[in-house]
Formats: sequence, C-alpha cells, structure tokens
Amino acid sequence: MLPLSNATLSDLKDLTVPSYDRSRLTAGIVHFGVGGFHRAHEAMYLDRLMTEGKAHDWAICGVGVMPADQRMRDVLRAQDGLYTLVVKAPDGGLEARVIGSIVEYLYAPDDPDAVIEKMASPEIRIVSLTVTEGGYNFNAVTGEFMADNPDVQHDLRPGARPRTTFGLITAALARRRARGLPPFTIMSCDNIQGNGEAARKSFVAYARLRDPGLASFVAGEVRFPNSMVDRITPVTTDDDRAQVRERFGVDDGWPVVCEPFTQWALEDSFGAGRPPFEDVGVQVVPDVIRYELMKLRLLNASHQGLCYFAWLAGYRLVHDAAQDPLFARFLLAYMEREATPTLAEVPGVDLREYRHQLIERFSNAQVRDTVARLCAESSDRIPKWLLPVIRRNLETGGDILLSTAIVASWARYDEGVDEQGQPIEIVDQLRDRLMASAARQREHPTAFIEDRDVFGDLADHERFVSAYTSVLSSLHHKGARATLEDLVSGSL
Repeated sequence: MLPLSNATLSDLKDLTVPSYDRSRLTAGIVHFGVGGFHRAHEAMYLDRLMTEGKAHDWAICGVGVMPADQRMRDVLRAQDGLYTLVVKAPDGGLEARVIGSIVEYLYAPDDPDAVIEKMASPEIRIVSLTVTEGGYNFNAVTGEFMADNPDVQHDLRPGARPRTTFGLITAALARRRARGLPPFTIMSCDNIQGNGEAARKSFVAYARLRDPGLASFVAGEVRFPNSMVDRITPVTTDDDRAQVRERFGVDDGWPVVCEPFTQWALEDSFGAGRPPFEDVGVQVVPDVIRYELMKLRLLNASHQGLCYFAWLAGYRLVHDAAQDPLFARFLLAYMEREATPTLAEVPGVDLREYRHQLIERFSNAQVRDTVARLCAESSDRIPKWLLPVIRRNLETGGDILLSTAIVASWARYDEGVDEQGQPIEIVDQLRDRLMASAARQREHPTAFIEDRDVFGDLADHERFVSAYTSVLSSLHHKGARATLEDLVSGSL
C-alpha cells in the first residue's frame, strides 16, 4: 500500500495524478478553513486550471485556526498537500483524481506570526474563507458584529497572539498597508446571503475596534466579492478511506468524497487579479445575488427541511429519506409554494428543473451523506437560510406553513430525545440554551421561538405562531411521519 506523497505519485497506476510540475507552483491564495468542501470545490477548480497549464502562481496555502484543524495539518503535511477527490455518481460509478493545488498548510496556533507574514507577502493576492456560517461573528437577528466575543476581545489586547480569523487577517492587512503593498482580496465561499458583504461588514467592524484608520483602509481598499458555492460534500468516513485503499492502492489519510454536481457563481470584483476561473466552468458574473438566494432558499433550506423530520422518523442517511416519496413531496411542496415565490428569475437556470434536480442529488445513495451532518449547527443555518423565506412571505401574504413546519421540526429535534425514547446528540454552539427552551415547550409551546437572538420578532406574528404551534402539537401527538402526511395532504 503506497502512502500518498509527491514521491509516490508516479507509482499510482489506478489514479489520475497531477500532470503539472508541483515544484514550480507558488502560492497566490491563502485559504482559511481547509475542510472537505474547500477541497471538493475551490481547490478542485484550481487543480483543473493547473492541469490546463494555467494559474501556476495561484496555488493554495491552507490555514487552520481551530483545535480540530491540527489533524488536517498533520495529514496534509505528511502528504505534501495532496489528497484524493472521489466523485460518486448515483449509478455507482467513481471518478477519482489526486488534487495538487494545495502546496502548504499552516496551523495558526503553532505560529500566528508565520500566518500573518504569509498573507503580508506580495505574492498572496487572495485570502479565501470557508469558516462556516457562524465564522463571521455577527448576530443572526441584528446583523451586528459581536464585539463581546471572548476570542475577539483577546485579539484586541495589545501584543496578543491572534486567535481569530479577524485578528490574523487584519494584522496582515495592517502590515501590507505599512509596507506600501496593495491589499489582497477577501473571498468568502460560505453559505451566507451576500457572503462578500457579510465578510466586509465583519472585517471592517473588527478593524474599527482595533484602529479606525485601518478600518477606513479595509472599507475603502479591500475587495470582498460575493459568491454562490454548491457541491454536496459529506464528512469523510473510515469506509471512504478503506475504499480508496482497496480500489486505488493508495493510503490517503483524508480523502474527499463528493457528488458529481458542482457550481460556483462568483462576482468579478478583485483588487489584485484572480485566476481565470471562467476557463474551468465557474460563472464569473457582475451580480450573484439571484444565484445565492436560489441556492440558500432551495438547496440549503431544503436540507433543513429534510433533516429533523428524517431523524425523528428514523432515517440516518440523507439518500434514504430523500428516496422516500413522502419526504420528496414535502420538499418539493416547500420549494414550489414557499421558497420559489421569494426568488427572482435566475439567468440560465430553469427553477422547476433545479428543484427536481435537488431531489435527485439528495437521493444519491453513493454519496452516503448523513442526516446528523445536516442537523448540526442549526442556530447558524436556520436564521440565514430559512427564516428569510418566512419573513418575506409574512410581508407579502404568501404561504408559510411548510417553512414554519421545518422550524417546529427543529424545535422537536432539540428536545434531545427521538420518538423511540433514544437520546439525540445535539451539535450546536447554542446547544444548552436551545435544549433548555425545547424542554419547556410541551407546557409552554412558544418557548423555543421566543429566543429573540435566534428568531427576532417572529414570535410576535400571530400567523407564524399559529402555524408553528399546530405543527409542534402534531409532532408531539402524532409523530414526524404522520405530521408530514398531514402537511403534504393539506389536512394540517
């Protein structure tokens, strides 16, 4: 069994490997949050460009900030930044290649100054981000930067070793400014509406706390392109590692598995150049907001529409639930009746076809995405993906029952016990608070939605509360499956 590294690439006979000379690559991008999605998406697009003989000065230096990133550091360093990307088609077909676009990895807690200095070097022209929806540190309801975050407060102390993405990146921008270097572009690849604008707001707010002059520089000189990114990428499992070993004869400590579909709509707003992404299928456009809203309110919100009901009904794999006709009807009804009316036409996209394609993608049994992954960190996801649909339809008089039912299913899930009396492991930064509210809702049905930091004023809207309490009562008395049957039949 061959370990994956530069030294073994020529010996890998059953895998497509980089055809370009990796020793001649230079980093032009620093990326924060090197997880499965980044490696199935941005790093993959760059590898495509490099295979075409382009973008060899746009390789990636990955950066980890969180304690969990230590393992990625160890794996990527041992493998010279290489990893196997396995694309799994619904018919069982596999397409695998070794991706070579990541040439360096820095773990910020090891040496924050090395990370800052890397970004301050003139060859770095883009800093990109997949730091999750919660990584931008803004209040889900007010949209304001949360200056009282303990890590933010730590980073603002004189002489502190930065812990946060904000502290590291603004320190690098300050160095570039002092050295007379132009700033890099900050490119968000996270699932947030207006992700570039969200990043701008957060980084300017942090910089203002540190130095008003620096804040003016960031606000006036740094570009923050918006983007829409899409590819279902489940968490890598031991079975995935075993499959790569057995099928391709390579020992890869952290391969990536994904679906065939991939999409990236990217606003063409870069201050120091960019790779020719459009040459490998990226939609480089003047405005991405329509693409963003389509993806967030149809795909991402539908993932939430599926996951809590699915877990309560006994499903643990996404494709099993999506292949259930009842779940498919529910998701299509949500998308057609409630989400799509909040969207404008999207250039080049047939929304009806897109909705049905989503059900097909969710149903891909080869990907083996887990329901638990979709249920995690809901307090970061629901306010950004689903609640805007409810608020918009409350404003216009549109239907809200199905989207409200998704909120109720989340509340029922956060009681932490399934319909068979088995414990549910809630993964959420607000876990204790949410579970405490959910524990009270059988006696006080609106307890969960009265959390104004999560739901804003929705508990003040009689139409929302009426729908919510009706569905929650059904979940308690009839269970998830019977509730879905009533919802899709119109009897609830």
